[in-house]
Amino acid sequence: MVLRRFFRHRLAVAGLAVFVLIVAFGFLGPLLWTVAVDDTSSRAYVPPSPAHPLGTSQTGNDMLAQLIRGTRLSVQIALVVAVGSTVVGVVLGALAGYLRGFVDGVISRFTDLMLIIPQIAVAAILVRALDGSWYMVAFILAAFGWMQVARITRGETLALAQRDFIEAARAAGAGTRWIIFRHLVPNMIGSITVNATLAVATAVLSETALSFIGLGVQSPDTSLGLIISENYSQITLRPWLFWGPFVVIVLLSLAVNFIGDGLRDAFDPRQTKVRA
Repeated sequence: MVLRRFFRHRLAVAGLAVFVLIVAFGFLGPLLWTVAVDDTSSRAYVPPSPAHPLGTSQTGNDMLAQLIRGTRLSVQIALVVAVGSTVVGVVLGALAGYLRGFVDGVISRFTDLMLIIPQIAVAAILVRALDGSWYMVAFILAAFGWMQVARITRGETLALAQRDFIEAARAAGAGTRWIIFRHLVPNMIGSITVNATLAVATAVLSETALSFIGLGVQSPDTSLGLIISENYSQITLRPWLFWGPFVVIVLLSLAVNFIGDGLRDAFDPRQTKVRA
């Protein structure tokens, strides 16, 4: 039923198709476009041509190869952030909502503290101080992206913990871990899935912001944000260097948001109409 509702949501299906194409472009692109990303044998700022469809950069790198690699690393960062922040948020939120009392107080106050921290500024400082590799950027963004998920999960857990099937599990002697992961989390899979999906779009934009100001992914790694940062000054003279990664970022963000919108409607038991 959930799949049927999702596939009746035309924008969500279109978003899923675009997302799959972007992922295929990033991960399968090197199989079709074999120009090395670190090949600097060409002249600088060669205009688009059959040999270089998106031209070359200031250092002579093929921009299509750069765009493929940047897309792959940006998608990797977004997926790692989405999975990491969702897992942390669900575990902490479920523990706070189910155990309540002292545990709830500690987790909720810690969550409030993390919410008031200027996340982008602190993330930029940590990335600069530690390492500019893509996995370090992903880890730091995940460490600052779980709070909303934790709050939503806590609220749903508080409601579900009073249901009869949870009381029955307690009466049968089920432990806390069994109740949380066997009964509570499966009954929250709708909101968890939607929030994980939207976390992908948030991670893409956060990584782009960090890399654009030079405090995100660092060379020799690359990302869509770093490519924009290196070429935004060419937006009038050589616009293809800027608009390539920019369009990919916009399409990726829109696609993930449409997917999240479709999943929200698909998991909503009150949803009866087919949305465009």
